[in-house]
Amino acid sequence: MAKEAKTNAMRFLEKNKIPYTEKTYECDEFIDGIHVAEKLGQPLEETFKTLVAVGKSKAYYCFLIPVDMELDLKKAAKSVGEKSAELLHVKDLTAVTGYVRGGCTPIGMKKQFPTVIHSTAEQLSEFYISGGRIGLQIHLSPQALVKAIRGKFEDIVQQAGQM
Repeated sequence: MAKEAKTNAMRFLEKNKIPYTEKTYECDEFIDGIHVAEKLGQPLEETFKTLVAVGKSKAYYCFLIPVDMELDLKKAAKSVGEKSAELLHVKDLTAVTGYVRGGCTPIGMKKQFPTVIHSTAEQLSEFYISGGRIGLQIHLSPQALVKAIRGKFEDIVQQAGQM
């Protein structure tokens, strides 16, 4: 079988000498992160989804959280110095990031947006994020990623029972 083409995310990691491994799965269309993790046998707490939000200032931000958690928009906005933030509409995702839903990753976007990774990742030696297309996950060090994209770790998820 021919080697699949590299994504922008993979090229970015290689250029910055960040070691990673890739995992692929069969999928024709978007499936949520929990199903991706289950399909690949990955722990939910080590599998992160990328969410893109727009702040009150109209600036864009990336937030990475475990696939089985929900983003707390108030905490997320505060983490990037915004009064408020709302998730980007799916229809706008490709135009803003260059990625499609289910293949969005904080690396290799059209423009590097400020990125906040949920604080639980700081304790992990490696975690899984989208590799830049549906059907591809990348396994890498959260610390190496944060350093390369000048991101940060912060508590940005809803607590259990919070809505």
